[in-house]
Amino acid sequence: MRKWNAIISVLVIVLLLIHAIAGGYQLLGVLPGGRAWLKVLSWSMMALLAAHVVLCVCLTVKTLRACKKSGVSYFRENKLFWTRRISGFAMLLFIAFHIAILTGITGEAYRLRPFGVLQLAGSLLLVISVAVHILSNLKPLLIAFGAKGVGAFIKDMLLVLSVVLLFCGAAFVIYFLRWNVLWR
Repeated sequence: MRKWNAIISVLVIVLLLIHAIAGGYQLLGVLPGGRAWLKVLSWSMMALLAAHVVLCVCLTVKTLRACKKSGVSYFRENKLFWTRRISGFAMLLFIAFHIAILTGITGEAYRLRPFGVLQLAGSLLLVISVAVHILSNLKPLLIAFGAKGVGAFIKDMLLVLSVVLLFCGAAFVIYFLRWNVLWR
């Protein structure tokens, strides 16, 4: 189950990076919206994410049962474990918010709408929660694939992730400013 979760996690990260870059370019007006491949990409990522969530819930339940059986939770020693779970849950909430601001609560067709302060804050919190979740899970993910001496590789991955997330955050802010400051 853990190996499948690791494979799914890598696929989600790859699709997320593509989605983030393409979405950032759409927010900046460089890439036109309404591309069919972006919709397929998003739904594929959501299907993989749903599988990842199911596997993580099963693994968390297994861990909680072991804690209950032993009678000791070691919460203080397992703060990173709980950070991973809580950041994943936060990310799910902000993904739902992200989908709602782009498609509307009614589920109508994708339309890029002007952002208000609430939409900007939710979008930036999504970027932050993605960063915390991936950063806290990167080393175990590489270990799951049997990587040895992962220090340099992790630094390279963190650099790429940081650049993409900075780009996304900047794109959200620029989009907000275009609609609320520059076009008033």
